[in-house]
Amino acid sequence: MSRDSCTEERPLPSGRWLHVDIASQRLSLRDGDRTLLTLPVSTARKGAGERSGSECTPRGWHHVRARIGDGLPEGAVLRGRRPTGEVWTPELHARFPGRDWILSRILWLSGDESGRNRGWLPDGTLVDTLHRYIYLHGTPDSEPMGLPLSHGCIRLRNRDLIALFDQVPLNTPVLIEEQA
Repeated sequence: MSRDSCTEERPLPSGRWLHVDIASQRLSLRDGDRTLLTLPVSTARKGAGERSGSECTPRGWHHVRARIGDGLPEGAVLRGRRPTGEVWTPELHARFPGRDWILSRILWLSGDESGRNRGWLPDGTLVDTLHRYIYLHGTPDSEPMGLPLSHGCIRLRNRDLIALFDQVPLNTPVLIEEQA
């Protein structure tokens, strides 16, 4: 597995961890060096980057800081990390055409690399994944996977996210990188 030149070099985790490859638009659930599951994702339309307001997907080592939505129905709508009581339908979508739908579950990420995806740059620019509200989250089935279309988060099919959610405890390491 190649590493981005800016990614902190550290040994790959020996237990369960997630690998997100921006170039291939794939997420892998891994156990050490063994791949358990591979899923299509959709990362940021604007590419990779760590700056607040960039609408880019942050790279480097992260961990799952919060798990939100356990037990919610598939397609449950979340706003501000709270369920609204709605379940996504094409009719609901038509009523709110510009909404960035966050559905079913959230795995909220926190950066592990100070000055890269955690904290601030020397010029005062925020690069903090947690404070940028970067998640793995469900999206409507009408949204394509395998294409970078998000506003910075990592989108998955609702069923895929629900299956993954049950296998990813708090503090699970997550590596996001661009492999060519």
